Amino acid sequence: MAQRKTQRGTTASSAIMFGGELKYAREAAGYTQEDVGKLLHRDRTVLSRAESGKRKPSIEEVEEFDRLYGTGDLLKRLYGRVDWNASIEHPDWFQEYADAEAIAIGMRAYQGSVMYGLLQCRQYARALFAAGDAAGNSEEIEELTRARLSRQSRFLAPDGPLLLVILDESAIRAVVGGPSVMRCQMEHLLRVAQLRNVVIHVVPFGNRRTLIDTDMVLLELPDGQRLVYSESLDRGHLSDDSAAIARHQRRYDRLRGECLSESDSLRLIAEVLEGFRDEEQRARRSRLAEEQLQRHQRRQLHRGSPRIPRPRPRP
Repeated sequence: MAQRKTQRGTTASSAIMFGGELKYAREAAGYTQEDVGKLLHRDRTVLSRAESGKRKPSIEEVEEFDRLYGTGDLLKRLYGRVDWNASIEHPDWFQEYADAEAIAIGMRAYQGSVMYGLLQCRQYARALFAAGDAAGNSEEIEELTRARLSRQSRFLAPDGPLLLVILDESAIRAVVGGPSVMRCQMEHLLRVAQLRNVVIHVVPFGNRRTLIDTDMVLLELPDGQRLVYSESLDRGHLSDDSAAIARHQRRYDRLRGECLSESDSLRLIAEVLEGFRDEEQRARRSRLAEEQLQRHQRRQLHRGSPRIPRPRPRP
């Protein structure tokens, strides 16, 4: 007989509880995960991740579960109550930072070659993950994209916590996903920069004298505690060492003095946006010209092919 198991403590979430109900409904209907996988043409691991609260199923999948398990629209109604963004899991080594970020009252970040995560639009984040280790795995790409966007909501809301970001000029010029994606990203930057709590500075090529050899974030927590976070090739590093924080804060302040002003930074972003718009238009015209050429070549090939006489009906 199926039994409900409720997780207690700080790790419990609405997604985990939904997954528990999903598992209970399956077992109550007398199905194994393998049975459901065969009936609904799903991989067993996909079902397992949904039942553990680590994967957000689509609404269409939930409707299929309701029909198969005979639960009416119970699972669909529960699904609508889950705060999926708040319950997304991050890698273990990143989770401590994500927990601190979720309560921070102030963030000061420096980002070098790519766009800072809390300022990425959906198209940019997805293109970035599609070009990384998750390449070819559409489900993993979507989960990673959703996890990244879930961290942004409290900072990109009216009267959110302070978010002060220094971007190297290469972060706004390096093309990720093509000119169309970059156009969306520049438009997104200009849009979020209108929020009162968001400040964006760009340090231009040739203007930088202060060496910061890695991306970093300085966090201020509600109790006054300060932390510094940086990433190496394989993992992140979160420190509360006061000497290290003071050292990085001094470097950050010096680098901020080498940046363009906030208004000049936004003007540069607007100029870069126009460049990507022009590239997008050129790429679109090039594709149309290529398609027209291919259609013309197919017509020419058809006209030049030998005619095969068709049998005529005899009178």
